[in-house]
Amino acid sequence: MSSSIAIVGDRFMLPSVFAERIAAACGNGVNIRTLEQPWPDEPMEHGYAGSTLDGLKEFMGHPDEIADFIGDATLLVTHLAPISRSMLERLPKLKFIAVSRGGPVNIDMKAARDHNVLVVNTPGRNASAVAEFTIGAILAETRLIRSGHEALRAGEWRGDLYRADRAGRELGEMTVGIIGYGAIGSRVVKLLKAFGCKLLVADPYVQLSAADRDDGVELVALEQLLARADVISLHARVTRETTGFIGREALARLKKGAFLINSARGPLVDYQALYDALASGQLGGAMLDTFAVEPVPPDWPLLRLPNVTLTPHIAGASVRTVTIAADQAAEEVRRFLAGEPPLNPC
Repeated sequence: MSSSIAIVGDRFMLPSVFAERIAAACGNGVNIRTLEQPWPDEPMEHGYAGSTLDGLKEFMGHPDEIADFIGDATLLVTHLAPISRSMLERLPKLKFIAVSRGGPVNIDMKAARDHNVLVVNTPGRNASAVAEFTIGAILAETRLIRSGHEALRAGEWRGDLYRADRAGRELGEMTVGIIGYGAIGSRVVKLLKAFGCKLLVADPYVQLSAADRDDGVELVALEQLLARADVISLHARVTRETTGFIGREALARLKKGAFLINSARGPLVDYQALYDALASGQLGGAMLDTFAVEPVPPDWPLLRLPNVTLTPHIAGASVRTVTIAADQAAEEVRRFLAGEPPLNPC
């Protein structure tokens, strides 16, 4: 079956890697054309505070330019390209979209269903990368790695960090709460077991695995997790239910001096409430990799606090993430062309 495949990648999810893996999976008979977008060297449209394109989130590309590139292609493989209802009306031959991410937030899913376009994604593509990053983020806060580093960079030797009343804490003596038990959250739980910490999970839509139950992991209500945990790590999706759910009320429930880690999505957190909790000492520290607005403005108040570590949304940025996602997308393309059911329909 001869089919035209449009690939819209970027400087992370390289279109050349997509093309290589699709060619290897599908062999001859596929006509591939590629387009490379400038993300992450240039920011995408974030969309959580209001989108310019039919409510789509986390996308890059002008709809006219993307639609013109896709043209008469039957299949689209992309990372960030937007697909809106008005674009689908211009693309009558498009029947399949593979989005190389955990959630197709750059696709109008209702419009895709209305136009009989199959959308698949690549769940878990960066689960290992984000989970490893989360462990590093927890250690950076609880063992004062960030505090010591920043002091030395400023020419100060913080010998006081060895005092009993200021020294860091070992994970083995703490309770860690994981909010969200999907591919990433469950992976974080698996890695944390090696440290011997007490593990709590809050997720109303899942059940713990048998292995986690046997290892003493507890599935608890969110309110109970907030009250008991020394470290809270967010791994939930952004929904109406979770937008801003780590706000003043949630932060007030935490143990004084607890740590918050967010490597999931920025809109989960009320940032003014977080600033106040950090400034007052209610929170001992926070590590934030994602934000409600990206890039963050240079005058953002959280940038000035001494007890917060900030990174530019890089938790999932690993070379292995690229190859995993490309392999998953290529297999979905192969299955579609062969008339087989998809593995990960959205």
